[in-house]
Amino acid sequence: MNARYIRIDAPDQQMEHWLHNKYCHEKLYLDICNASVPFHNRPKGKELLEDESITYVSVRAIDRLGSNLLDILTTLRHFDNNGIILKVDDLGLESLVVGKPDPTFKLIIGVLANIAEMERKNMQERQREGIERAKAQGVYKGRAKGSKKSKEEILAQYSHVIKRLREGHTLRNTSRLCDVSIGTVQKVKALIK
Repeated sequence: MNARYIRIDAPDQQMEHWLHNKYCHEKLYLDICNASVPFHNRPKGKELLEDESITYVSVRAIDRLGSNLLDILTTLRHFDNNGIILKVDDLGLESLVVGKPDPTFKLIIGVLANIAEMERKNMQERQREGIERAKAQGVYKGRAKGSKKSKEEILAQYSHVIKRLREGHTLRNTSRLCDVSIGTVQKVKALIK
């Protein structure tokens, strides 16, 4: 069976509907989570790894599988060991050719996975530097220490968490789906009671 794995950062029902329509001939695994969550810890990623009927998986880009080299290579190894072909759309390459690992695919994926990991680290470093510069210039707009948001502000900010909780998701699953801490989910749950 052919499957497509998609990871998006934030819930977007219009996009989810569009994706289901666009890839209606493939079994769709759609995770809503941060790239830093390891593939095997993502709800749909884990489901995909456990689905024994899958023989072919497509992804748009290799960074959809993870943000670090080890995670991506671990997922690729699982696919190889189970005879699952991985196709990376933006490269036009498949991991297995006539049932054997494609060395060109491995080389390119290794390089791209390293670049994705390096870019993520660079982005985090640039963000830290920007915050430090803004603090030094006195224009940092972060929340003041000791300040508190009103109940209404918190509920407005975390409407996606409220939605998932009302759908019956667990605290941990809501945390993963909404890319927030479990403490935040607990706080929102207490406020909506």
